[in-house]
Amino acid sequence: MQYIRIKDAIKEQIQSGQLPAGEKLPSERKLADTFKTTRVTLREALSLLEADGLIYREDRRGWFISHRALRVDLSLPFEFSATASSQGRTPSIDVHRAESLMANKESTQFLSLPPFTEVFNICRIHRLDGRAVMYAEHYVRVERLPHLLQHPLDGNLAELYRENWQLNISKCRYAVCSSTFDEPIASTIKSTVGAPSLRITRIHFDEAGTAQECVIEHWRHNAVSLDMMVEFGR
Repeated sequence: MQYIRIKDAIKEQIQSGQLPAGEKLPSERKLADTFKTTRVTLREALSLLEADGLIYREDRRGWFISHRALRVDLSLPFEFSATASSQGRTPSIDVHRAESLMANKESTQFLSLPPFTEVFNICRIHRLDGRAVMYAEHYVRVERLPHLLQHPLDGNLAELYRENWQLNISKCRYAVCSSTFDEPIASTIKSTVGAPSLRITRIHFDEAGTAQECVIEHWRHNAVSLDMMVEFGR
């Protein structure tokens, strides 16, 4: 099929290094002319390349060659900036929203809260080498971290909790599933609605076993690679 041949031709150029990471592909019209095909057929090829993690699309900007994925070890405490820096990447975090609100269904469930409980909601955009790769929603118990929103929130939050409220995160439960970006998140990180994403939910517990924070991470699916080492008893 023609779209398979187009996909393979672009893939070969990516893997050979002729199309380096971060480079913008020609417009869909120009690519369609180059391959002497229709834009419908071309988009089928581009969609396959996106599913394979080789390219990504930014709304109103076009298609780009993907960077290497950030390696995340789920068996270790995760801190975005430290992990990225250790792999030679340039990280940055921007606070998109920070407010107190009534806990929604997910935060009520994950934090074992009664109805109508107030929580802090902190939403942050995480970037690698200038590209937005993950949108994180934090839900935090208000009574444990009073005046949290008065502090800088663009750094290591676990360290902030420890230094100011002596809150130590001793355990994390997580869940991973494939998903897609909805309109609010897609527009915030300049992706497209319906683009594939990887959703990682982390629930952080204190030393007494109380869930103090729930973090829902929405990753571009090709921006992260998950790893974990498990030792079995003999």
